[in-house]
Amino acid sequence: MTIYNERQDDYRQMKKKEIRGIIFAVLAGICWGFSGTMGQYLFSAKNMDTGWLTTVRMICSGAILLLITFFTQRPKLKAVWQRRETTIHMILTAVFGLMLVQYAYLAAIRYTNAGTGTAMQYLGETFLLLVTCITMKRLPQLIEVLGLIFAMVGVFLISTHGNLHSMVMTKQGLFWGIIAALTLMLYTLLPVKLVQEFGALVVTGYGMLIGGLVLLVIERPWRTKVQLDIQTISAMAAVILVGTVLSYTIYLQSAADIGGVKAGLLAAVETISAPTMSAIWLGTKFTLPDILGFAFIIAMVILLAVPGLKAQKKEEQA
Repeated sequence: MTIYNERQDDYRQMKKKEIRGIIFAVLAGICWGFSGTMGQYLFSAKNMDTGWLTTVRMICSGAILLLITFFTQRPKLKAVWQRRETTIHMILTAVFGLMLVQYAYLAAIRYTNAGTGTAMQYLGETFLLLVTCITMKRLPQLIEVLGLIFAMVGVFLISTHGNLHSMVMTKQGLFWGIIAALTLMLYTLLPVKLVQEFGALVVTGYGMLIGGLVLLVIERPWRTKVQLDIQTISAMAAVILVGTVLSYTIYLQSAADIGGVKAGLLAAVETISAPTMSAIWLGTKFTLPDILGFAFIIAMVILLAVPGLKAQKKEEQA
C-alpha cells in the first residue's frame, strides 16, 4: 500500500506540474500580447519614442530580474564574468540578441499595431528553421515546408490584403517586422550555451540590463521630451512588470515544467491576444485578410513545432 500511495503522490505531483506549466505558458503569451498593446498605446496616444521606451523597459526589467536572481541564484551572478569567453558571449547576446529584438519589435508595433507587429515577429520561427536545416545539412520536412508556405501566405495577406498591386503596410512596418523576425532568431540561438550553464533568469536579466545601457548611450533618451502623466506611467509599468518581468518569470517556470517546445507553442497565444486586445482596447481595425494572415502565421507556428513535440515526447518516454 505504501508503494502504491507513493506512486499516486508522484502521479498527482506530475499532473500538478504539467497543469501549472500549461497555465503559465498561456499566461506568459497573454502578458506579452498585453505588453505589445500597451506599447501601441504609448506610441499612438502619447507619441512616445521607440528608443526611449526600449531603453527604459530594458534597464528597469533587467535590474528587477537581477534583483530576483540575487535572492534566488546569487552565485551564478558572479560566475558569468569569471571566464573571458562567457563574458564576451554575454555581451554579444545582450546587444545582438536582446537589445535588437526588443527595439525591432517595438518599432514594428509603432509603424503597424500590436497584432501585426507580433505576427511579423513570429516569422523568426521560419528563419530559425532555415538556419537549422543549413547547419544540420538537411532538407526541411514536408510539414516544415507547409509551415514555410503558410508563413509566406500570412505575410502576403497582412502586407497587401491579397492585392499584388498594392501595399497596405507601411515600408517602415514591413522593414521592422522582418528585422524583428531576424533578431528573434538571433535571440533564440545566441544565448543557448549561456542559459544551459547559468540559467535563463540570469542571462535574461544581464542581457536586458546591458542591452539597455548600450541603447542608453546610442539613443540618449534624455534629449527626448516625454509626457509623464498617470496614464503613461501606468502603461510603462505594465510593459515592464507584466510584459517583461512577470511574463519571463512564469514562462521560464513553464519551460521547466513541460519543456521548452510545448511552452513555446502554448505561449504563441500571444499572436491571438495581441490583436484581440488591440482591437478591444485601442479600437484597431482588422480586415478579413488581416485575420486570415494571422491565422496562417499561427498555423505556421503549430506546424513548425510538430517535429520538436515529437522529439520531446520520445525523450519523455525513453
